[in-house]
Amino acid sequence: MRIPPLKAIIAFESVARTKSVNRAAEELGLTASAVSHQLSNLESIIGQPLFQRSGRGLVLTPTGERYLSDVTGSLADLSRATERASSRQEVDILRVHSSPSFGLMWLLPRLSSFQEANGDIQLNLACSYENVSFSNGYYDIDIRHGYGNWSNLEVKTIRGEFIAPLAAPKYLERHPVNTPADLLAHRLIYSETPLVQWKQWFGRTGVSAPQKTFDFSFDRSYMSIETAALGLGIALESLMLASVKIRDGLLVPVFDDSCAVEVGAHHLVYPKQNAELPRVERFLAWMEREAAASSAARR
Repeated sequence: MRIPPLKAIIAFESVARTKSVNRAAEELGLTASAVSHQLSNLESIIGQPLFQRSGRGLVLTPTGERYLSDVTGSLADLSRATERASSRQEVDILRVHSSPSFGLMWLLPRLSSFQEANGDIQLNLACSYENVSFSNGYYDIDIRHGYGNWSNLEVKTIRGEFIAPLAAPKYLERHPVNTPADLLAHRLIYSETPLVQWKQWFGRTGVSAPQKTFDFSFDRSYMSIETAALGLGIALESLMLASVKIRDGLLVPVFDDSCAVEVGAHHLVYPKQNAELPRVERFLAWMEREAAASSAARR
């Protein structure tokens, strides 16, 4: 069987990831009809359908799922081979993508630790709100926030993450809090990002919470954490993300650990073949050590 054109494989990967011919066309700079033509060409070569339509758009067939898993690794290998061939010197570059709050509040303050232990690796960090594609081989690891259900990728959940009310010491001095029910009378900061929200937290602590009007509302964790550190209210946020603020005394948990809710919210995501790269192995090991140290320091 002949090898399909590379542009057809790239079009297939983009449609499979975005679940939309139109979004793939926009991503690739092509027309929707051109992308559809590439898919038809690929399916005719394979001899089986790769997609089926559903109410939510395009869904991979079992054949399509297997093919996506195979070609994603191959595309990444091609990209790395091209990078090595075009490089004038052997530089081991680790490319990490992260959600902005994790990259800003947890990873950046610890990069000196990684550099000290891995001086022969150049770490490139990019942050955005989108989950990156690994098909072009550019990124080695993506640090994602969510429920960790990404198919065809390895997922290592960062353990020891808890959601809990946080406030600046100066705020608590002016506005003492004794019980979870007391928070109903306080200035609360609403954050859209955590996997546990105020309503769920109050329910877990046995507090009947009426409809609450929040003093501040943010769509990013780092904004909620910074606002709480300024003494403007109480945030329900990740102790892991706020660990540097807690270490520096700018924030403190309002209650003890019995009022903290454990979550698996941040995950190290990468193609299976990337785990064989020494730079990735070393980064994963470093992340595990740092996460364990952060959790131990909190306790």
